[in-house]
Amino acid sequence: MAEVTAPLAQPLASGARRQASGAPLLAGALSALYLGVVVLAPLVALAFAAAGDRRAFWEATTNPEAVASIELTLAVSAVVVAIDVAAGTAIAWVLTRDEFRGRRLVDALVDLPLALPTIVAGLTLLALYGPRGGLGVNVAFTRAGIVLALLFVTLPFVVRTVQPVLGEIDRELEEAAASLGAGRLATFRRVVLPAIVPAILSGVALAFARAIGEFGAVVLISGNLPFKTEVASVYVFGRLNAGDRAGAAAISMLLLALSFATLLLVAALRRRVTRHER
Repeated sequence: MAEVTAPLAQPLASGARRQASGAPLLAGALSALYLGVVVLAPLVALAFAAAGDRRAFWEATTNPEAVASIELTLAVSAVVVAIDVAAGTAIAWVLTRDEFRGRRLVDALVDLPLALPTIVAGLTLLALYGPRGGLGVNVAFTRAGIVLALLFVTLPFVVRTVQPVLGEIDRELEEAAASLGAGRLATFRRVVLPAIVPAILSGVALAFARAIGEFGAVVLISGNLPFKTEVASVYVFGRLNAGDRAGAAAISMLLLALSFATLLLVAALRRRVTRHER
């Protein structure tokens, strides 16, 4: 009986191995197809549209109004990211280390900018901080208003990247540092900060990439004043409305390149920071 079942078991086992090896291949093919259709194909189409005429590309990217909008976008994005690092890390610390009534509500509010349509966020900020706002503070059509709008949509990135890392830090290391005479600031700088720097860098990359491409939250509160409050995404929208598809594609390609370069730079910094762990 064993002699009969053994030959039968061998084809079954080989068939199971073929099925197990075929499943990852199918999943990989479907993943590649999905990424190609959703991500790669639009990017390639944008690259071809931008590179169709090199002279037009150069003129579009060196246009004084386009240069001013890109410079403003990079400047306010840098300011926003710096604020996000400080505020986002502090909020992540409070949500991870402190227990207080309403903590779950605060935790849910952090994700609200991700769920709320950005144009609704812009309208809300304009109603609150505009000329008819109830707080008596008017930052509409100013660069401060742009910073405020970008802070609203980018804050969750730093909080959500830092929060799980803080939760995994061994408290005994902090207690050991305190027992050796280290104060709270020294303990944070020498024990906690090195552990969360990679997460902070990830949040910085996501927040910066989101900030330079944000449209809905800033289109209303910025006022779109050329050379003053016109950011790059709004400038691209204006080029499209004017029928300048080549100019819009050129600036869009430049923004894409800046975002990709930021991601690569942050990835390199993360590898440099975590090299001692490897």
